[in-house]
Amino acid sequence: MFMGKKLPAKPLQNSEASRGRILAAALAEFSAYGLAGARVERIAKTAQCNKNLIYIYFENKETLFTTVLEKHLARIYKDVAFSADDLPGYASRVFDFAMANPDLMRLMAWFALEQRTISPAIHAETHSSKLTELADAQKAGKFGTAFSPAFLLNAIKALATSWAAANPFGLDLEDASDPGTVRSDILEAVRLLATAKARKR
Repeated sequence: MFMGKKLPAKPLQNSEASRGRILAAALAEFSAYGLAGARVERIAKTAQCNKNLIYIYFENKETLFTTVLEKHLARIYKDVAFSADDLPGYASRVFDFAMANPDLMRLMAWFALEQRTISPAIHAETHSSKLTELADAQKAGKFGTAFSPAFLLNAIKALATSWAAANPFGLDLEDASDPGTVRSDILEAVRLLATAKARKR
């Protein structure tokens, strides 16, 4: 067996490792400070790389923010499966993900504040597909017609993320016993919303 010196890492491996450290450092920075408050110098220091390397890989701070956001939006949409046939189940998955990923929830909050200049295509496409699926399910009589698909989707996400770290009202699980109780209450609230009949105007 050859027992010579360990071969040095290939340039591509070094490049991927550096890019990965930058993205991880950028997530922490952007979730704490948003796009406007984030500093490339801090990201470079945390990632243990030269600041110029960030500009080589990502061109500018806004592109880096968008890259981080798109990466984690893709993860959210993959891990939090949506089905118009099970809206309480979707709400439960959103709740669990939000509670387990405070940094990502803060990043999403910054996105909501700064999306006038940053709007990843995956966000618009996924949102549109959910609304279409909800509208089709509603027409098929799978749930009530009291609320529009857009209202239902926003209400479900708002309920499911109300106890997340980025909630502006600072809700606390201590206010509602424990995560299991909160989850059960959210599921019941979503069930009631989804089954509500059309109201007389």
